[in-house]
Amino acid sequence: MHCPVPTCKLPMAMSLSLAAPLLLLVAAVIPSAYAAHREASVGSVLFAKSDLYPGSKMTLHFSRTGAVTLPRGHADSIPFSSAKIPEILSRLSVPAGSPAAADIRYTLAECEAPPTPGVVAQSCATSFESMFDFAASSLGTRDIHAMMTKLSKQDGATPRQAYTVESVRPLPVAGRDKVACHGVPYPYAVFACHTTTAALYMVTLAGVDGTKADALTACHLDASPTFFDEKLSAAPVGVPMCHFLSQDSKLWVRN
Repeated sequence: MHCPVPTCKLPMAMSLSLAAPLLLLVAAVIPSAYAAHREASVGSVLFAKSDLYPGSKMTLHFSRTGAVTLPRGHADSIPFSSAKIPEILSRLSVPAGSPAAADIRYTLAECEAPPTPGVVAQSCATSFESMFDFAASSLGTRDIHAMMTKLSKQDGATPRQAYTVESVRPLPVAGRDKVACHGVPYPYAVFACHTTTAALYMVTLAGVDGTKADALTACHLDASPTFFDEKLSAAPVGVPMCHFLSQDSKLWVRN
């Protein structure tokens, strides 16, 4: 069946028949997904805008969590609240004392925290459909599209290695507002979404193993921390700071 994702609804019988296999798949990917997330990834690297030029070299690790994206109906049927942690762990077959359980507690606490100062709107999305709706509401239109980081490798993963910047291309965006949605640690795909006014660039990188990456890059003119991410608060005052968006992240803009 083919239909636009934001409006697509599965027939009830098909939706119910998919629930059990999807939850089994969620449980199966927990160990590898969380191990990948805890490693230093490309999204955790912060650098000055002045370091972003052809010929510049950086050591980066492009990785993906492998988290399963659930349809909205299934995601909405699973509790997503710190008050329901025992039920969540039981539903997802996560051992109470495991690193995955600790990450669940962390993510829920962050999602339930008060709004980040300076961020106009923020929310945690547990499905693609809810992520789209948040972005559309924040941008004032449903005529939007998502940009993301892409790798030449088919599986989208590479070892931690040196990369050379080949080109830096500014991305003109209509209006100042954008919505960044970052994948956060959870047994299935959960996105921490927030509005941002960062300047955007597409940076082409070449890895020593021959991998090419078109890395979506956000450069912040202020040092305000963003949702789920305090690293900008430690940046030098008055120095534009940049970071690459991981492959699990999406940056929504108006068409």
